[in-house]
Amino acid sequence: MKYILSLSLLVSCILNSYASQLDTRVREYLAPIRIVWQQNTDLMNGTENLFRKGNGQPDLVNAYMCVMRSENGRKPSILLDFGKEIQGGIQVVTGMPSSQVPRAIRVRFGESVSEAMCEINGRNGASNDHAIRDFEMKLPWLGVAEVGNSGFRFVRIDMLDDNAELHIKEVRAISVYRDISYKGSFISNDECLNKIWQTGAYTVHLNMQEFLWDGIKRDRLIWVGDMHPEVMTINSVFGYNEVVPKSLNAIKDVTALPNWMNGMSSYSIWWLLIQRDWFYYQGDIDYLKSQKNYIVDLVNHLIKHVDEKGVEKLDGTRFLDWPSSEKPQTIHAGLQSMMVMAMDASNELCLILDEPELANKAKMIAKKMRKAAPAVRKAYLNSIKDPSEAGMKQGAALMVLAGLMDAKDANKNIISVNGAHGFSTFYGYYMLRAMAKAGDYKGALDIIRNYWGAMLDLGATTFWEDFDLNWLPNASRIDEIVPAGKKDIHGSFGAYCYKNFRHSFCHGWASGPTSWLSEYVLGVQVVEPGCKVVRIVPHLGDLKWVKGTFPTPYGVISISHKVGEDGEVITEVDAPSGVTVLDE
Repeated sequence: MKYILSLSLLVSCILNSYASQLDTRVREYLAPIRIVWQQNTDLMNGTENLFRKGNGQPDLVNAYMCVMRSENGRKPSILLDFGKEIQGGIQVVTGMPSSQVPRAIRVRFGESVSEAMCEINGRNGASNDHAIRDFEMKLPWLGVAEVGNSGFRFVRIDMLDDNAELHIKEVRAISVYRDISYKGSFISNDECLNKIWQTGAYTVHLNMQEFLWDGIKRDRLIWVGDMHPEVMTINSVFGYNEVVPKSLNAIKDVTALPNWMNGMSSYSIWWLLIQRDWFYYQGDIDYLKSQKNYIVDLVNHLIKHVDEKGVEKLDGTRFLDWPSSEKPQTIHAGLQSMMVMAMDASNELCLILDEPELANKAKMIAKKMRKAAPAVRKAYLNSIKDPSEAGMKQGAALMVLAGLMDAKDANKNIISVNGAHGFSTFYGYYMLRAMAKAGDYKGALDIIRNYWGAMLDLGATTFWEDFDLNWLPNASRIDEIVPAGKKDIHGSFGAYCYKNFRHSFCHGWASGPTSWLSEYVLGVQVVEPGCKVVRIVPHLGDLKWVKGTFPTPYGVISISHKVGEDGEVITEVDAPSGVTVLDE
């Protein structure tokens, strides 16, 4: 027995010496739920067998096969739907036709039906950037092949060899994800809002891969500004997860000051704001202390970009989000606001990190920048012709959140004008927060239903990189072949870096309603770091009831609200030991 244990330990040590990293993610195998489209169906039989629950194992029985044949230049093709967006690839299990020659197929992944059906032609945005989604491969005789590492829901398979036969036992999607619990929840009498909350959570969950990505098809990268809505969703749904500090460290380690993260000054500011928000929700003082040197250096670097009048003079790429990228006054208003928020956060963080002198300096800079804000605000307001034009509402939202613009005025005259027109999937989160600050909870709920709900109505199972209500008239669903006379919502729209099929349909920055609903409708506001003290202030708008849970480092808070017969909200809260709950 001792010999066996020693040998086992020796083998384990040898294996670990070669393994530099263990993958903590899991693999789930999914059978297709339907066949969307077929070509040359007379050359295929047994396609119904693809819906069988597989086991990934070839066998010598050769039963329950999907048989594909090609002849005289005619070759079969099939488009499969796996039911929801996933991150991963596919597994193909083959049988044993008479010829043992490996057979060539073409595989196309798509986040929409039309993407899986398209060609990479240099004009329609389709590409193999970041992840190979259109390729050829060979399948073995009586074997298993696994391929792919992308974001997709649909897979098209084309047989390439002529005058050949291919036996397919299984085509299974391989979904790769972190096996983590949804500790937070949100349920109300409005099923649309419930689905939106869950879809935002799932969108971020898919992007919680080795690091926290922006998108699972394109932009499989750490874009730290885009992380902020994702981190707020993680705080509301999953609680602590190592992907957040791991990603914050990774971007810090490749960005030596005076460089800006991702080349953008605003993204270095977002890194600082995430540090503050992550500490408030998770209370990990040891992690925060490990960031001290960089935080101190970054705060000093930011201060250098404020002139003597208190006006931001940030260099690098001046960027908020793509729809506002051609609006210089919106960007200036936004960056002035972000700098104020950064100085406020710096004051808090530096006091916690025992840097009182720098904390006071940041406080004084914030005060000076607030005095300079009226001129910045005036220039921004003078640039607005149509508040609902794409790229205009971002500035108002940030100025409200920084306390540089009256919330009610901004909401009435800019943010709520023409509803969700002018919203963006990224900055829509901050527009919703500004509406909450103005007390317009009902208006915010309507925008969530109309804007994010519209994506669901089009067949989305995750939220998109961008969306514009102007795309809706006569648009087709993403889970169908585009009908004659309809517009292809994926192939016909998009701008900047996400034109047409390059457009990502699973982008974590679009998850804002999830954390917003938890914070403002369920009503959870963190008062002291680590959720030691929280305030429960529900705003039900037109809802009759809502209930849910919220994760804290001490456990899960259970909350329910319902409107009584007298119109008053009746609240019940069950909080874990260690969490003090305040009401209004």
